[in-house]
Amino acid sequence: MFYKAPDMSLNRRIFVKSLALTAGSGMLDFNNIGQMTPSAWPISCNQYSWITFFAREGRNWNTDPDISLGEFASAGLTAYEPAFNNAEEVGKILPYLKKYNLSMPSVYVNSSLHQKEEATRSIRSLLAIADALKPANTKIIVTNPNPLKWGSDKIKSDEELAVQAQSLDQLGAELKKRGMKLAYHTHDVELKAAAREFHHMLLATDPKNVSLCLDVHWVYRGSGNSQIALFDIVKLYGKRIVELHIRQSKDGIWQETFGDGDIDYPRLVSALSALHVKPHLVLEQCLEKTSPKTMNGVEAHKADLAMAHKVFAKWLS
Repeated sequence: MFYKAPDMSLNRRIFVKSLALTAGSGMLDFNNIGQMTPSAWPISCNQYSWITFFAREGRNWNTDPDISLGEFASAGLTAYEPAFNNAEEVGKILPYLKKYNLSMPSVYVNSSLHQKEEATRSIRSLLAIADALKPANTKIIVTNPNPLKWGSDKIKSDEELAVQAQSLDQLGAELKKRGMKLAYHTHDVELKAAAREFHHMLLATDPKNVSLCLDVHWVYRGSGNSQIALFDIVKLYGKRIVELHIRQSKDGIWQETFGDGDIDYPRLVSALSALHVKPHLVLEQCLEKTSPKTMNGVEAHKADLAMAHKVFAKWLS
């Protein structure tokens, strides 16, 4: 399967480039998050799922962060994983996190790491974002290195993969100095050609520098809707998983809410527990064109949160 963005909504990379929150800067104290392990952090939710719900209603998540994060908080969520393009955007969102009592244990930042000069610029920008995140005590930065072209079936050369792995390791080492973890994230494009990009990013980097954000459904979808492939990856790299992006489908179609479906999440909990791994949990139950349409974003995320507390109860107690 070649990479294809959901028809219904913006592709994550496109939406990240469009982010432009318009609030004043502010300072927060999130020391409690800094003193906790990922398994003790509250269940978080990524920005992207809300973007898809807003888009379905003809609204733009980024138009008014006060309204957007107000709805986010009204769903009972207490932790937020936004995406940032640059350091300036960090200060703009902090006052709203304070207003709605939201923590920010992790954030999502795109990077371009397969060409040396571009990688240098990308690392510099990402480290500036990391420094700007200090007041929020963010501990995980999730990055998905850009492909050659979003929506294209063209894959990187061995030389480009080598440069990307070196850059990823360098970035992770720098974040480690700042008390942060770098979590490598993928979609389905990285699973092409025997998953050589996915595997090389983990085999050619130091586990001390590069962890894994397992986007459960993208790995499932990218491997041809295969739970065998998903759980093989857990066997191979489970101890490097520090964060899960959580989504469910039925018959391959993303559902409005997290629950029973194609992926056996209780089995995933058991598999990671056997490895003594308790990752940070991030809801990302996004919509696509064929998703059911029975509820709004607040209703759906309330249901997601309630189900997540049941499925992951072993880790949350």
